[in-house]
Amino acid sequence: MEDTGTSWSAFEAAEPEFAATVRKRFEPYAHHVLATVRKDGSPRLSGIEADFRGGDLLLGMMPNSRKALDLRRDPRCSLLANPGPGTDMGGGDVRISGRAVEITDPEALARYAAETGAPQPFHLFRVEPGEVVRTRVDGEEMVVRSWVPGRPVRTVRRGNDDAPPRPGA
Repeated sequence: MEDTGTSWSAFEAAEPEFAATVRKRFEPYAHHVLATVRKDGSPRLSGIEADFRGGDLLLGMMPNSRKALDLRRDPRCSLLANPGPGTDMGGGDVRISGRAVEITDPEALARYAAETGAPQPFHLFRVEPGEVVRTRVDGEEMVVRSWVPGRPVRTVRRGNDDAPPRPGA
């Protein structure tokens, strides 16, 4: 994934409706799934709490946790919203992929700890979205909406057959 330096607030400004839909998908649950890259290149999946605060998507982690060490070495990551109970997916499957940039400014860390009650010490990362995807089922079709920096949201529909995917709202 290329280094875009995009922020959550830039995504919200570019695509406010889609950003609101994605954020709403994260809000009902505290715990989500973070994918990072291990030292050997294989994926690591970890539970994580995501925090939308001050125009950023933030990830707080215990000191020297494996996921924090992964991100310090290789900032590429994907964050999957908790799908919730049952089988209806409660509004679809949402994933944010990009880079996690560690916040090391002592004042910013102290402010975050004061606002959230996060136990210290901790690592704090800001997610720079490189791709945002929502997948949902609409009748007999799968609908995939995606965004990458510098482009408008793209929607593709796909049926349960051999027909190729097609654009759609």
